[in-house]
Amino acid sequence: MAAIVLTRNLQLAKHHGSGVVGVLCLRGYSAAAAPPEDGPRPLKTTNPAAMKRGTGGRSSFNGIVATVFGATGFVGRYVCNKLGKSGSQMILPYRGDDSDVIRLKVTGDLGQVLFHFYNLEDPASIREAVKHSNVVINLVGRDFETKNFKFKDVHVNGAERIARIAREAGVERFIHLSSLNVEANPKDLYVKGGSEWLKSKYEGELRVRDAFPNATIIRPADIYGSEDRFLRYYAHIWRRQFRSMPLWHKGEKTVKQPVYVSDVAQAIINAAKDPDSAGRVYQAVGPKRYQLSELVDWFHRLMRKDQKRWGYMRYDMRWDPTFLLKAKLNSFICPGTPIGGLHPARIEREAVTDKVLTGVPTLEDLGVTLTTMEQQVPWELRPYRAALYYDAELGEFETPSPPKCIEARDELRLFA
Repeated sequence: MAAIVLTRNLQLAKHHGSGVVGVLCLRGYSAAAAPPEDGPRPLKTTNPAAMKRGTGGRSSFNGIVATVFGATGFVGRYVCNKLGKSGSQMILPYRGDDSDVIRLKVTGDLGQVLFHFYNLEDPASIREAVKHSNVVINLVGRDFETKNFKFKDVHVNGAERIARIAREAGVERFIHLSSLNVEANPKDLYVKGGSEWLKSKYEGELRVRDAFPNATIIRPADIYGSEDRFLRYYAHIWRRQFRSMPLWHKGEKTVKQPVYVSDVAQAIINAAKDPDSAGRVYQAVGPKRYQLSELVDWFHRLMRKDQKRWGYMRYDMRWDPTFLLKAKLNSFICPGTPIGGLHPARIEREAVTDKVLTGVPTLEDLGVTLTTMEQQVPWELRPYRAALYYDAELGEFETPSPPKCIEARDELRLFA
């Protein structure tokens, strides 16, 4: 749509002999002929309709026409909201019923949000979705496999297909959401052979890089926020055994560095606007590191389901075959949507310690001010409190103590 409008405006300008277009063409040509190392960047288009206009904000146009694959997912909603607030035009591909995506219409101003039906395995529908855009964001992913889509279908073949078609369509920027801890051969803990999820994410990165060499890749740790699959996963009744929480090594040998979803979304927007982020990899991690045991205990204190008041306890899942059997049966009986998100692939991934590589930039390098878990999690877990119907008096319940961060020296001792 945007390209049609731009072409029409260019034809009108040429017909009426506008001098503006001529100046822009000359400037773009001279910049392309001898691009300075640190000077102004050459124009990608000479059409005035593609330039920024307005004073900034929702009713302006910031020059970005973005196609967001996976817009209906957890992270996608936040990305679309921030794109709309900054005056971007959005094309949102969707599959299934359009009622799943229609709520995103209000994330942008009137006429700024368009929907397009697509199939991840249909190149023609993907090409239609990206041909008018200058930015493509791939947020498509799966937490569990189904009979229609395996991890490789989504994280590898699907990601490569979108990246390749975006490059063929002349898209300027491609941003791909991967994962922290990706590697070709992850260590196996519960599932033999290691996490297939992490393997597919690793291979997907390689295929995306081959298809679109200047792609920006963001590797997030566990992402938390409203309607997430991290806080809600541990708050769900199906994740527990009665009132006990089974964790690998009681969660004491797993270190996590969760990141807030709004911070990840802001990083994606900043990367789309920053030409220097092209071709780089960013680690999306929170500001603090915690033992998984500390986090889960804290979650239950916030939900008023602690040991003293509710009988909560934590134990090593390795010695509970009934829980491991429950996870396997859950994925077998409910293959489309496992109850509570509990399945063997998730258990394997939750036991992996977050590895932050030195020398690889983080969200702070994209200008994002990180949100701490202590700021946000109490609000997110409020709906999961025990006896939520009870209207407590001010000060009746003491404020739960926050989780303890783990220092680098203690972490080294933990894995010695």
